[in-house]
Amino acid sequence: MSFRTKRANRDGTFSGSIPQRAILDIGSNTVRLVVYGGTMRAPTVLLNEKVTAKLGRDIASEGKLADEAVKLAMRGLERFALLLDDLGVEDVEMVATAAVRDASNGKEFVESLRKLGFEPRVLSGEEEACLSACGVAGAFPGATGTVADLGGGSLELVGVDQGEPGLAVSLPLGTLRLIDYRADASSDTAMRKSLEKAVKKGAGEFGSSIGKGQPLYLVGGTWRCMAVYAMQEAGHPLSDPHGFELTAKDALALAKTLAEENPDKLKERDRISSMRAEKLPDAAVLLQALMSQIEPSGLVFSSWGIREGLIYDKLPAHGKKQDPLLAGIGVFAALRGAPATLAAQIAGWTVDAAPSKEFGSERLRLAATMLSLASMQIEPNIRHPQAVEWALHKRWIAVSTQERAMLAAAIAANGNNLDLPSMVTDLANDEALEEAICWGLATRLARRLGAGSRRSLQVSRLIVREGELVLRLEQSHAALFGIPTEKDLKLLSGRLGMDSSVEIVADGELHTRADDAAFIEGK
Repeated sequence: MSFRTKRANRDGTFSGSIPQRAILDIGSNTVRLVVYGGTMRAPTVLLNEKVTAKLGRDIASEGKLADEAVKLAMRGLERFALLLDDLGVEDVEMVATAAVRDASNGKEFVESLRKLGFEPRVLSGEEEACLSACGVAGAFPGATGTVADLGGGSLELVGVDQGEPGLAVSLPLGTLRLIDYRADASSDTAMRKSLEKAVKKGAGEFGSSIGKGQPLYLVGGTWRCMAVYAMQEAGHPLSDPHGFELTAKDALALAKTLAEENPDKLKERDRISSMRAEKLPDAAVLLQALMSQIEPSGLVFSSWGIREGLIYDKLPAHGKKQDPLLAGIGVFAALRGAPATLAAQIAGWTVDAAPSKEFGSERLRLAATMLSLASMQIEPNIRHPQAVEWALHKRWIAVSTQERAMLAAAIAANGNNLDLPSMVTDLANDEALEEAICWGLATRLARRLGAGSRRSLQVSRLIVREGELVLRLEQSHAALFGIPTEKDLKLLSGRLGMDSSVEIVADGELHTRADDAAFIEGK
């Protein structure tokens, strides 16, 4: 098969997203393949498949990778090799962590990987920690605090200052090794004290560099399940644990509750697997020990870790400076008929009437515009609920809970759905939602004025003059002011608490100094 044919085939496999990069992560619990597409500043997961091989299950007791676990891992990796070849993914990176680096037969296992055509890289504990920190830095621009990445074989701790990794340490406190601490302790309190000593002793120089009173970023599947549990208990309207935050007080209360939970009861909950349910109580005791040593201001749960860190670390400097929210939504919207250039033009057209104010930002308003335009490609009977789901539940990066609600409100208003559901109103105050509703109504006016044509935006202008919303149209396009436009203009002006009017001007006279001066004075 030719490369052109193969490229065409894979273009269609993921609804227009091209599989550009793959990462194989060989951990102590799972062996995972993730294929990414879209922009690498906010990569889209096109395929995520794992094999629960538990390579690290015998490391503590026997110091080697169990034969059965190796066979299971190799079976999965042989499949992954075929998938990558058939998909035509050429940028492939394989990393192995604690289980392989600590096992006496780790080198033998690595040679088996090479025979499959892979080029495995066994990470040191410090490298693993720094890559996890890179993942956090990519997801939370300017992050400052401590990153704690909990895997099956180890716990990595690393300081991060304005997105830059600092001192790092790897401790043998992964979920597979916590069982021994549980077995040796007479109670949760005794286990916690034992873990506190292990953290303090193992942290060494790192312990003295911890910036206390700063966020603790938690990376790893077990931590994320902890966030899912907390969100379920609180009846949180959102579903994605990424970016979920807890105060230090609430985090300790959560850890104490989870430490006493019965794993069998946890298994009955949605979105908590049997494997995670078994590990959550022990991880909760570890969290108590960590918090006593680090004394964080609170917790931030991150779904970005080592794999995303590998991607972020390889970006050029200008790529790292991209806004991950706009990068991700830009690709998503473009695949749904809403190019970023058109969204930027509409955002510019509406900025006088509905700018970002106290609760929003121009980046968020542009993101809302892109999603609003993309939503128009959804069938009308399912458009509103699906578009709101995009805003609330899709894994956007670098967006707060309130900002998600504002995205949802803007999208709803773009479709003239002004009665917002409680899952939106529970996440933001009335003033923030009102600001976003005006963004959406302004986008509605802009796109319906000339059916989204760029020409219609070039021959018209929306301004606020002396407390009045004014739509100016060049004479050649005066007929664009039809009944739908009249309704949209009144709807927006009413929401803004203004009167509205329409002015028809000679062609080429749309932008006059008098209007500019009046606008500036009004501002």
